[in-house]
Amino acid sequence: MMLRGVAHSAKDTFTLLLARSQYRNPRLNFPSVWTEVIKRSFLIHSTYTTDTKSREENKKTIESLYRLSVDIKKIRRLKEWVLLQDVAYVKEIADILKEMGADETTVANILERCPEAILHTPAEINSQRTLWQLVCQNENQLIKLIEQFPESFFSTQYHENQKANILFFQELGLKNNIITRFLTSAPSIFYNPVEKNKNVIETLQRNYLSLGGSDANMKIWILKLLSQNPFILLNSSTTIQENLEFLQKNDFSDHEVLQLLSKLKGFIFQLTPTTMQRSMLYSKNVFKCSDQELKQLVLKCPALLYYSVPVLEERLEGLLKEGISVAQIRDTPMVLELTTQIVQYRIKKLSALGYDIKSGTLESLNGTKKDFEVNYGRIQSKKERPIFNPVAPVHIEE
Repeated sequence: MMLRGVAHSAKDTFTLLLARSQYRNPRLNFPSVWTEVIKRSFLIHSTYTTDTKSREENKKTIESLYRLSVDIKKIRRLKEWVLLQDVAYVKEIADILKEMGADETTVANILERCPEAILHTPAEINSQRTLWQLVCQNENQLIKLIEQFPESFFSTQYHENQKANILFFQELGLKNNIITRFLTSAPSIFYNPVEKNKNVIETLQRNYLSLGGSDANMKIWILKLLSQNPFILLNSSTTIQENLEFLQKNDFSDHEVLQLLSKLKGFIFQLTPTTMQRSMLYSKNVFKCSDQELKQLVLKCPALLYYSVPVLEERLEGLLKEGISVAQIRDTPMVLELTTQIVQYRIKKLSALGYDIKSGTLESLNGTKKDFEVNYGRIQSKKERPIFNPVAPVHIEE
């Protein structure tokens, strides 16, 4: 029979990785993602899990969790397999968390969200505690991070890789607050052997210099790129090289390639030459432009390169349904960076002020939420401002 704990965990992890792969890395294919999920799930749970129907819950574990006011029903519903294990370290893990400054409510919250924490030995958790202290200001900050991201902290199977990568990132010049953000929001980059991450960084550095970047600015450029998109480290050096060569073959100058890298925050490495070619060809047909004109449009709006054809089609159709012309979109292509829902919301707000988007510029739709609110406020105040003629005669009653 299938190991129930493994099956549930693998299903959840697979859903997450598949969603991430479609958004971040079109190169990842279904079989390879599933294989990786099965492998990681097996490593994490194979030591503990078995068929839940043939086993009973560990009464000692249940009693220990109950004394800590942990919601045991929640654990049964989400990760029942944890309660079936013969060995658990409930009191020991709770004591370590309390040593770090966690109160009883915090301990309960952590164990409810990540009950598998009690299956790690105290030695493993203390080693992880020491490791994270390398980048945390104090234990107060550390316990807050554990409460927010318990799964990241209790992933001890990659401890040695995590340690080597933390030291590498520090040597590279990344600040500790950035590294802690990576540990919690992009933990998978720490699972790589440090040599793999070094290889990717060296490839980026080499290409930055070959594209005309200076030695003086290289470190700043690399650190900024990593801070904006740490998932760049999940790509291979070959992928990076192929995508840069694709841009150069399409007549983008070295300076323009660097410009695109900065604007796309490294996401360009999570595309493929095939998907970029399709997106560019689609835009060329829609806007009926030459190769040179298309290149200028891409430099103006890198979304034309990054988004897939179905996404571009959906957004273009949404704009056309609002009565906006292709010529208007070509003049302001950045509007394609916005989802159809956001465009509809902004057009509705502007229309309420009497602003005709069909005959006006699309610049008022562009930008972040903050940018739009500023533009909207400017149009609103202009509409409400009374008309004043400075040369009109002033009538004064005598």
